[in-house]
Amino acid sequence: IEQPTFPKITEMCVKMIRRVNDEEGIKKLVNETFQKLWFTPTLHHDKEAMTRKILNITDVVAACRDTGYDWFEQLLQNLLKSEEDASYKPVKKACTQLVDNLVEHILKYEESLSDSDNKSVNSGRLVACITTLFLFSKIRPQLMVKHAMTMQPYLTTKCSTQNDFMVICNVAKILELVVPLMEHPSETFLATIEEDLMKLIIKYGMTVVQHCVSCLGAVVNKVTQNYKFVWACFNRYYGALSKLKSQHQEDPNSTILTANKPALLRSLFTVGALCRHFDFDQEDFKGNSKVNIKDKVLELLMYFTKHSDEEVQTKAIIGLGFAFIQHPSLMFEQEVKTLYNSILSDKNCSVNLKIQVLKNLQTYLQEEDTRMQQADRDWKKVAKQEDLKEMGDISSGMSSSIMQLYLKQVLEAFFHTQSSVRHFALNVIALTLNQGLIHPVQCVPYLIAMGTDPEPSMRNKADQQLVEIDKKYAGFIHMKAVAGMKMSYQVQQAINTCPQDPVRGFRHDESSNALCSHLYSMIRGNRQHRRAFLISLLNLFDDTAKTEVNMLLYIADNLACFPYQTQEEPLFIMHHIDITLSVSGSNLLQSFKESMVKDKKKERKPSSDEETESDSNSGSESKSEEEASKPRRLRKRVNSDSDSDEENDINAVMKCLPENSAPLIEFANVSQGILLLLMLKQHLKNLCGFSDSKIQKYSPSESAKVYDKAINRKTGVHFHPKQTLDFLRSDMANSKITEEVKRSIVKQYLDFKLLMEHLDPDEEEEDGEVSASTNARNKAITSLLGGGSPKNNAAETEDDESDGEDRGGGTSGVRRR
Repeated sequence: IEQPTFPKITEMCVKMIRRVNDEEGIKKLVNETFQKLWFTPTLHHDKEAMTRKILNITDVVAACRDTGYDWFEQLLQNLLKSEEDASYKPVKKACTQLVDNLVEHILKYEESLSDSDNKSVNSGRLVACITTLFLFSKIRPQLMVKHAMTMQPYLTTKCSTQNDFMVICNVAKILELVVPLMEHPSETFLATIEEDLMKLIIKYGMTVVQHCVSCLGAVVNKVTQNYKFVWACFNRYYGALSKLKSQHQEDPNSTILTANKPALLRSLFTVGALCRHFDFDQEDFKGNSKVNIKDKVLELLMYFTKHSDEEVQTKAIIGLGFAFIQHPSLMFEQEVKTLYNSILSDKNCSVNLKIQVLKNLQTYLQEEDTRMQQADRDWKKVAKQEDLKEMGDISSGMSSSIMQLYLKQVLEAFFHTQSSVRHFALNVIALTLNQGLIHPVQCVPYLIAMGTDPEPSMRNKADQQLVEIDKKYAGFIHMKAVAGMKMSYQVQQAINTCPQDPVRGFRHDESSNALCSHLYSMIRGNRQHRRAFLISLLNLFDDTAKTEVNMLLYIADNLACFPYQTQEEPLFIMHHIDITLSVSGSNLLQSFKESMVKDKKKERKPSSDEETESDSNSGSESKSEEEASKPRRLRKRVNSDSDSDEENDINAVMKCLPENSAPLIEFANVSQGILLLLMLKQHLKNLCGFSDSKIQKYSPSESAKVYDKAINRKTGVHFHPKQTLDFLRSDMANSKITEEVKRSIVKQYLDFKLLMEHLDPDEEEEDGEVSASTNARNKAITSLLGGGSPKNNAAETEDDESDGEDRGGGTSGVRRR
């Protein structure tokens, strides 16, 4: 306002106006700013200020050409609504001024275009002005009624550039809104519009045809009732289609068809577009004929969806989509259900066809939404006289049934590799949920999965839907959280362009946020829900859950990178890691022992120390023989209750291995989950700087306040489970077992045993003496986790063995149990 010539004004306005739907405070500020800037009446003699205002608005509209104009409509609606009941209406007055001046400017640009050299600049301005007029017409079409005659000649613009097409489309959209509001328009004016539109429909491409048919629909249905004119046009294209169909049936490879392909594509599109805006089964069109036009059109379009040429199939599906807007009941036809569902669910089907089916559903829902809003507005006008019971909402019942038919296939489209398919599927689901056509609970896991999409706009949209659902139905998100995490892994698998690389669970950018961090932040507020969610995730690591290794890696990544806020959260996880490890570890060792071929000696019941030994074992693939033998010697010295010495010797165990290598692979596979938990515990410990005594003293039953302190995160601590990544990259689960691989798995097994037996610190160790057992444990763990994993940085001298013990899955949980 004070520095109107500042060059960055447009950019500043664009950034501000996009916040028009923010929280109340910001919304109010944006509304006030633009009311001052644009929507305050200008003094009549101040032409310069008016021109500046016009240029500023059109610049902002032009700058937002690619991102959409929702903000402008929202702003205008907010401002006009705020003064609805006021006696003085400055915004309305300012809008009238702006519209009148925009029309003047358009006429000026038109003159300058005919005799200027810099046509491109001015035609860009012309498009921006006409687009701005359309945006005004959309919210308050009355403002444009007196200018309709001025706009009509622009339908005859000669089209050579993209801007010319934009002019025609926007003028058609303006006339569509404004002509029905004109009082007694002249016959010649209406006839000219009809003819101009028909010429455009016959001559130009899809976008122009679509807008012109739409405009013709408004003019003919609401004003002129010139049905014969439209019927003639429809018959022209319908006849052409019928003829092409019979030619194709006679000889599918005929050269005539190839030559007529452009005519075929235009006919498919135009027949559909006309059916969208006109109901040709009315007597006004077909007279006394008994033919059912909509069924005939369906049959024709369906015929071409089976064509061998993909372009023809796409146009036929577009035509069908248009026809379904006028006659939604056609979507219940068996052949239509089969067509839509097969295109959506067939993995080998063309991406273009999938996108087109989703676009059809999206357009249908958008039209339904507009129709319902209009019905709602009309209802409000007469609501006082009517009886509420009589307002039967048939249309929403219809769209609800339709969406139930296609819902599963649309949701499954979230797992497509192409982001455009996922984009349209998400749009359809968002519209369906916003209109309340389905029960939201079935969409929750899919929305959680889409919240991990690499594209920010899609993530935000999915997250926004979840927030809305959570507001209305508390507990739904938590109920489906684990299913959602598993689905998000499927989405990531689909997106993963390099199948050799394991799917990871965090963003590969500087933030390294967990992919499911939004989900966690929604659940973490409720302690009970949070704990249940974390335990469910940790249970997937249990050997009985039989979860695939890459999914475990994905979940461990998420658990490592979730946005924890209080100490209680990671401590709770570590506590439960101990419990999970103790059970899984002992089961694993036991099953490995049982698979060995030899005189079965009576095996002692796995003790709780033995349980955690398995954890360590899992990582030892990368260890050298020397490292393996050192702990073994120590072990013989310390452990009095060991099985026979020979069993501890690698060679002896190798001899006992069964012919069938399946148990070995099974062991290597299951041990990955245990190793990941060890790594996760170590990572959380390093990340939050917890001492061992703190971890051991934690009890989940203590009051929440004790551990409510905020976490002090260390920077530069990354979760990198090397062994599991190597295991997945080398595809060990499916590779051939060599002697070398066998030896490394046996080493792993022996290390597991070793670590377990030294896991519980003895009483005297806790006083600070470092016994042989502690040394053995530390060495075993260090080698198991792929060599020197970072020491805990916390300044603690109390117990040296702490670091190792924790890497071995700690014993806090085991001992307490």
